[in-house]
Amino acid sequence: MSAVKSSTATATTATADAPGGYRGRFAPSPTGALHIGSLVAALGSYLDARSHDGQWLLRIEDLDTPRNLPGAARALIATLAGLGLQADEQVLYQSTRGAAYEAALERLTATGRLYPCSCTRRETATGPYPGTCRDGPRGPGPHALRLRMPDDGAIGFADRFQGPQRQPVADLGDPVLRRRDGQIAYQLAVVVDDAAQGISDVVRGADLLAATGWQLEIRRLLGLAPVRHAHLPLVVEADGSKLSKSASATAVAGLPPGQALLQTLNLLQQQPPAELAQASTRQILDWATAHWQPARFAGLAKVPIAQQQGLGV
Repeated sequence: MSAVKSSTATATTATADAPGGYRGRFAPSPTGALHIGSLVAALGSYLDARSHDGQWLLRIEDLDTPRNLPGAARALIATLAGLGLQADEQVLYQSTRGAAYEAALERLTATGRLYPCSCTRRETATGPYPGTCRDGPRGPGPHALRLRMPDDGAIGFADRFQGPQRQPVADLGDPVLRRRDGQIAYQLAVVVDDAAQGISDVVRGADLLAATGWQLEIRRLLGLAPVRHAHLPLVVEADGSKLSKSASATAVAGLPPGQALLQTLNLLQQQPPAELAQASTRQILDWATAHWQPARFAGLAKVPIAQQQGLGV
């Protein structure tokens, strides 16, 4: 197995008063209607940006074309607008970004850290990828392209909501950057697009916390400016399992906008006052921005949907 030596990498972080100011984003995939778990990420990222007098952008992550649903992107944007969550700039679609991803792959290839991999998804479904193809693919194409991570050490970063993080590279494995079918993988696209949009603060769900180490290494190899990370609690079922296709995950578009916002604020532990039940979406968002307190959910990786009676019904 080819060795890649690297000292322990600790990511520096951008600050809200960095040159250019705070720029956040929400980046959904158009695979279905916006549900309450996604609204937690949308509203949390929006409020964090607005509370820092920053900009909030919207990106549609539509690279995985087999999973995209016709009209879903348009419906997502319309639902967000109905909730008062308006992006400050034109929506960016990943499907238009192929040239940028290929350019990034070329730069990474020049580092000598990419290698072809013939392993199937089924063969790598459990645990971190062990580097099976590091010395060459085991069989003929099609091949994925993987990034060879360092052999030892850890990637550390300060998560604003979840606290200090340390991810041993042995637990990460080597991520796929281009799939066997030729599709650019999320881990590369998200880094390239955050840089292109000038994102300073990545605020997203805690389900993506484990992938942050990969993305920080990709960002470092590409010589991109650092970003600050903050992972919001993930909405789960009452038993702690992943939110299912049940009444819990009913589309947000089926709820009155004010109710959807207030229920999401409660999931984010923001304790909106009862009188906001009769308020407009603008009034709710103004209150939430002025009273945004991430400390109320700091360190909380999951929040059960059952704590909000009748949520999504």
